[in-house]
Amino acid sequence: MLANSASVRILIKGGKVVNDDCTHEADVYIENGIIQQVGRELMIPGGAKVIDATGKLVIPGGIDTSTHFHQTFMNATCVDDFYHGTKAALVGGTTMIIGHVLPDKETSLVDAYEKCRGLADPKVCCDYALHVGITWWAPKVKAEMETLVREKGVNSFQMFMTYKD
Repeated sequence: MLANSASVRILIKGGKVVNDDCTHEADVYIENGIIQQVGRELMIPGGAKVIDATGKLVIPGGIDTSTHFHQTFMNATCVDDFYHGTKAALVGGTTMIIGHVLPDKETSLVDAYEKCRGLADPKVCCDYALHVGITWWAPKVKAEMETLVREKGVNSFQMFMTYKD
């Protein structure tokens, strides 16, 4: 059992909730970072921190699907690492990023993915996933793509069709 197993409960009350299909006034109950209920006059357990959102919009966090933290590509180096980039994302309301793994030609996709995870895991401040760039082609690349999907849960690859190589 965890030393501190208390739930973190938040009730966002009276805001204008914006969904993909409508906007309506409602309360949002969150427990341990997961939305549990959306509606009016919710029945919730005691001990929730109440945030008054009257007159304010309550919107989902954004997802940035193209980030390049801690990366060098085509002789350009990104100035943000995973810590600073994801911290800045959160300040702007982005709660998930998808970073790029861009292996050098002839480099193992699995090794490049693991290296990027090693840089990201201890530093990220928000949810994240990784695209894997296909920067060259060989039967080994196809096999490694299958390994990444099956064993690492990768479900996004980026292919470049504008380069000669």
